[in-house]
Amino acid sequence: GESFLVCESIYDALVQYKRDSTEVEPALAESWETSEDGLVWTFHLRRGVKFHDGTDFNADAVLFSYNRQGDKNHLFHNVGKTWVYWNDLGMNDIIGSIEAVDEFTVRITLKRPYAPFINVMAIPPFNIVSPTAVKKWREEFTSHPVGTGPFKFVSWARNDRIVLEANENYWGGKPGVQRLIFRTIPESSVRLLELQKGNIHIMEFPNPDELGIIRNDKNLTLLEVAGINIGYVAMNFDRKPFDNRKVRLAVNHAINKQSIVDNLYMGLGIVAKNPFPRQVWGYDDSIEDFAYNPKLAKQLLKEAGYPDGFSATLWQMPNPRPYFPDPTSIAVQIQSDLKKVGIDAKIETREWGKYLQEVRAGTHDMAMLGWIADFVDPDNFLYTLFDPDSTLNIAFYRNEKLRKILVTAQKTNDHAKRIQLYKEAQQIIHEDVPWVCIAHAKQVAVISKSVKGYILNPITWKHLWRAQIEK
Repeated sequence: GESFLVCESIYDALVQYKRDSTEVEPALAESWETSEDGLVWTFHLRRGVKFHDGTDFNADAVLFSYNRQGDKNHLFHNVGKTWVYWNDLGMNDIIGSIEAVDEFTVRITLKRPYAPFINVMAIPPFNIVSPTAVKKWREEFTSHPVGTGPFKFVSWARNDRIVLEANENYWGGKPGVQRLIFRTIPESSVRLLELQKGNIHIMEFPNPDELGIIRNDKNLTLLEVAGINIGYVAMNFDRKPFDNRKVRLAVNHAINKQSIVDNLYMGLGIVAKNPFPRQVWGYDDSIEDFAYNPKLAKQLLKEAGYPDGFSATLWQMPNPRPYFPDPTSIAVQIQSDLKKVGIDAKIETREWGKYLQEVRAGTHDMAMLGWIADFVDPDNFLYTLFDPDSTLNIAFYRNEKLRKILVTAQKTNDHAKRIQLYKEAQQIIHEDVPWVCIAHAKQVAVISKSVKGYILNPITWKHLWRAQIEK
C-alpha cells in the first residue's frame, strides 16, 4: 500500500527490482551466491554506505533488521511492529540462521529450500533500518524513520502529507529532486484538479470516468502497464451460509463480472477467473470460469436449502486501488446482482485501517479486497492469500491438500515441477470456490508533462528518485 510507496524512498533492501522490469538486481548487497542445494545464501554488502543519521551500514545492521522480526527474544522484537509480512510468509519456518561472516558479509541459512527467496528479499519488509535510530526512538521509530535510501525523512502531518528531502550522498546517485512530498487527497477529482493546477506532479488511482479528461489534456501523461494484481470478493467459510459450497457457487454465478469490467473499469481491467493474472508464469488457462447465470444461481441456492435466499453483509473497501478503481460503484453492482437471485447484501465499510483489521478478524460475510504482487511468483498469490495461517486469508479457507502442494512448490527449484504444482493448486481453489475472482487491472499513474525520467513499474516505486522536474 501507500506505506510501501513511502518506505521505498527512505530505505533500501539487500536487493531490489530493476527500474523497468520485475527482475532482481543488487542494492545494499553488491553480489550474492547460493549453495547448490539452495539452503545457504551469502550476501556481499556494499561498503561506505551511511544511514541518514550518519551511522555505518554493515552486517550488524542487516542482522538487527531481520532478527528483530523473527526472534521473539530480540530486545526490539516487541517494539513498534507486528511483523505481519514476516509471519504471513512463514519466515520462521524457512530461515534457520542469519550470521555476520564479517563486517560486510552476511550468510543466511534456510531450513528448507525456498524457491522465491531472492525475490522476497526485495520487498519493503526486508528493508534495512538504522539500529541506532530504532534504539533511540523505540515505539516512535515509525514517526522518525532512518534508512539508507535516496530520501531522508523530514516530517509527517498525518492524513495530510509526508515530506522527504534528498539524500545527497545516496550510493545510487543524487536524486533528481530536492524534496519529495507525498500528499493524502482522498477524492480522485480533487487529486486530478491539483495535478492540472501544478500543485502535484504525479497522481495514483484516477477514477476510470476521468480517463477521457486525462487523455485530452496536453499537459498530462497517462502511464499504463499490465498490472500484476487481483480484485476479489472473499466469502467467509466460518460464517453461514458461506460454509456451503453451493452457496459460494451461486454467488459466483450471480455476479455479472463482464458488466462490472465493461462499465466500471473503462478499459483498465479484464475479467478474472484465477487468483493471479496470466502474466505470472504457472497460470492455468484451462480452467473454465463460472458463467454469469442467475437462473443457475437460484437453483443452487434452492439445493443448498435457501429457496428464498438470505441476508448477508458485503464489506466494501473505502479507498480505490488499481484492482478496484471505484469500489463504491462496484459494490453497488454486486449488491444489485445478488438481489436478483434473492441474496440481500447489506453494504458496510470502514476507514481503511479499520477495514483491514476487521476483515482479517472475520467480521464480514463477504468482503471486497485485492492483492498487488510483491514479487512475480505464483507463491506470492497462492500461499500468501490461501495459507490457513495467513492473516491475508480473509475467506478463512482451509485445505490441507492445497497447503501441502504450495509448500512442496516452495521447496523445489525445478521450474517445470513448480508450474505443474501451481496448476494443481489453481484447480483445487477453483473447485472449492473461496472467492469470486472479479478482475485484473492495469497499473496506471498520471504525471505532469514536466516530469521526466520516471518509468511506471507494476510492483515497485523504488526508482521514483530518478524522476526530475523540467522547469
